[in-house]
Amino acid sequence: MSPHLVWDWNGTLLHDIDAVIAATNASFAEFGFAPLTLEEYRELYVVPVPKFYERIMGRLPTDAEWTVMDDTFHRHYWAAAVDAGLTDGARQLLGDWQRQGLSQSLLSLAPHDRLVPLVRTHGIEGHFVRVDGRTGPSHTSKAGHLVRHLEALAPTGVRASRTVLIGDAVDDALAAAHVGARAVLYTGGSHSRASLESAGVPVVDTLADAVRAARELAE
Repeated sequence: MSPHLVWDWNGTLLHDIDAVIAATNASFAEFGFAPLTLEEYRELYVVPVPKFYERIMGRLPTDAEWTVMDDTFHRHYWAAAVDAGLTDGARQLLGDWQRQGLSQSLLSLAPHDRLVPLVRTHGIEGHFVRVDGRTGPSHTSKAGHLVRHLEALAPTGVRASRTVLIGDAVDDALAAAHVGARAVLYTGGSHSRASLESAGVPVVDTLADAVRAARELAE
């Protein structure tokens, strides 16, 4: 059975951290909170997102506050995301993996109806056997989505035991562990290295290193 890669999108294949920081600060500004630096964001970020907001606010946001902050974030994020490029080396790595006859898919907590056109715009949709974005509430973790993603891939021969999720968040590692898969975490996205290392999985600074580590884990 060949190894399978599940790629995360935001902060992993898509280098969108600048758009994320700008959108996050816009959402916090709605309630008078000071802007975060990149370093502060990476130290504090956690999924589900309301827990991240709790770290800033000192409490969980109310339903009304969540609605305002979530709407503000997405309005600013999607306005900026169109200018975000792929992470260095991503396109080549996706092509190389496919040319070796190996399978890969994409799973994101970005809304499915927004994700698919953006992936298509970057011209990489054909590298994936499946692309799934979020179809439910935005304040969720990835574990349940990964369960459904792998269930959909099961007829193609993909098995969790030979699957490695490459992402940029501790939540990615938790999701992989939940289904019996492995994970490799990349430092170019939402978390600090120290935060990622707390997950107990390989942590790397480039996507090329992520693919090498994933291959070793899947063997």
